[in-house]
Amino acid sequence: MAAKKPLNWRPWLRYGTILAGLFLLLASGIFASQQMEQFLMRDPRFFLPGPADYGLESPNLEIAGIQYASRAGVLNVFSRDFGRSLYLLPLADRRKALLRINWIKEASILRLWPNRVAIRITERQPAAFLDVPKEGISRWSLIDSDGVILEPPVRSNFKLPVITGVATAEPASLRGTRVRRMQRMMKELGSLADHVSEVNVKDLDDLCITESISGRAVVLMLGDRNFAARLQHFLDHYPDIVRKMPAATNFDLRLDDRITAVEGEHSGL
Repeated sequence: MAAKKPLNWRPWLRYGTILAGLFLLLASGIFASQQMEQFLMRDPRFFLPGPADYGLESPNLEIAGIQYASRAGVLNVFSRDFGRSLYLLPLADRRKALLRINWIKEASILRLWPNRVAIRITERQPAAFLDVPKEGISRWSLIDSDGVILEPPVRSNFKLPVITGVATAEPASLRGTRVRRMQRMMKELGSLADHVSEVNVKDLDDLCITESISGRAVVLMLGDRNFAARLQHFLDHYPDIVRKMPAATNFDLRLDDRITAVEGEHSGL
């Protein structure tokens, strides 16, 4: 009977040594990572300095892109971060808070080591004025192409039409659809839109405008297409219209080759 060959432990020892080395390397990496994290959290060099005095701003908080949004509101978002490490700054949470501020459409936040923060703001672009009734009182606001209602700035000068047929109780998505419908029509009108003071978008397939002609406001029903051609056709014939119907102020232009005077209550405005 042949004698058993002795068990060769060398491969097992080699594998065990490799595994032990890998374990030690992993443990060392975890320990070093924890130490680095503690260093970033506790070292005063990484703390975001607050304002030097009441009413001042921190020079280490850089804000760019604000024209109409509340600067105080933006500063308040970061008030809890002063005196804390930049490493602890919750970027996602702070960005969400910025996006809740009126006028702010997009925002980005960048850590600038060791102790500065850069904030880049993109503001919304108003598309029209909107009459917002509140407690029985009319109050003018602005609205953008996303249907977001904007508080009018104290000092501003916007040359925009008034949009009607938009309900504040509607979802913002529907309000945005109405605003963009108006914008496409105004773009098609081109220079003819210069004298349009009001656009009614209650019926998306029957847009109505108020046009100022020779100091006189007329209401025009343009329908859902051929806006520029229909308006130009009306303007070309307006002198004859005034001569024949001097009291008429509401007109139906939804048929490309026809201009029909209508009663005010049927104009949709």
